[in-house]
Amino acid sequence: MVPREGLEPSRDCSHAILSRARMPVPPPGQAKKRVYYIRFMFCDEVTVQFNAGRGGNGCVGFRREKFVPYGGPNGGDAGKGGSLYLMADENVNTLSEFNSHKKFKAPSGENGQGELCGGLDGADLVLKVPVGTMIYDESKKNLLCDLNRHGDRFLVARGGRGGFGNAHFKSSTRQAPNFAEFGEPGEERICVLELKLVADVGIIGLPSVGKSTLISRISNARPKIAAYHFTTLIPNLGLVNLKEFGGDIHQSFVACDLPGLIEGAHEGKGLGIQFLKHVARNRILVHLLDINSDAQKEVSKGEENLYDFRRDGRGD
Repeated sequence: MVPREGLEPSRDCSHAILSRARMPVPPPGQAKKRVYYIRFMFCDEVTVQFNAGRGGNGCVGFRREKFVPYGGPNGGDAGKGGSLYLMADENVNTLSEFNSHKKFKAPSGENGQGELCGGLDGADLVLKVPVGTMIYDESKKNLLCDLNRHGDRFLVARGGRGGFGNAHFKSSTRQAPNFAEFGEPGEERICVLELKLVADVGIIGLPSVGKSTLISRISNARPKIAAYHFTTLIPNLGLVNLKEFGGDIHQSFVACDLPGLIEGAHEGKGLGIQFLKHVARNRILVHLLDINSDAQKEVSKGEENLYDFRRDGRGD
């Protein structure tokens, strides 16, 4: 196997893993295709700063034309700053984009112009996040929004208001105002984004009981499979098409392969809370057992960890 260099792990990112990718089939007579392992990152929690755009400044202007030496004020209003939104998108699976880019800023509004020309508004910046993203404040004590459906949007920072030009302030008693407004600054906010994957069926169990093998057989997921514990370091999502198993062509569901469950996971042992939080939003949990071990003991350990995790208030 030929290793291929990729992204390096980061402190804020939960895991860096190796994903297997197959290269195109070569023409006959050439060497067989090689299997590459490409390094990429799965990120389910990150802290990001959001800055909305500043409003533009109003214009101070007066009408000056031939034979009109003392025309009235004609300074235009400025445009407002762009706002910043977060939108849930089912085609996004990780927060790794926010791990490499910690600060986002929306465009500012343009200044007003003479001849009553207004400035353009700053364009809103819409950032896509995975479905199941929870948005907290900087202290992570207050939940601001839970984007748990495709297309949900949240206004994370509002753009500043644009200033008025001097034409806005003219009146019968003030016919030539020589001042205008400055634009207001946009909102700034630091948020913690936490991802809880949403799936129909979650597959749990002790390490090396065949969870990754099962999801690779029933779905289009291709996780790494090996004969040692904790081969799966991140949740793997796969779409199960029931047509292949005798169902209707339109029947399908999403399955999630979760890392191995060990005793004391709710206290942070093993991969701990990093993956237990993804269990909370699965509609059905399938507990996979090893027939060569004490099945009752495995079930007891799994139920105890899930119960303790929910009791601590982290599985809601």
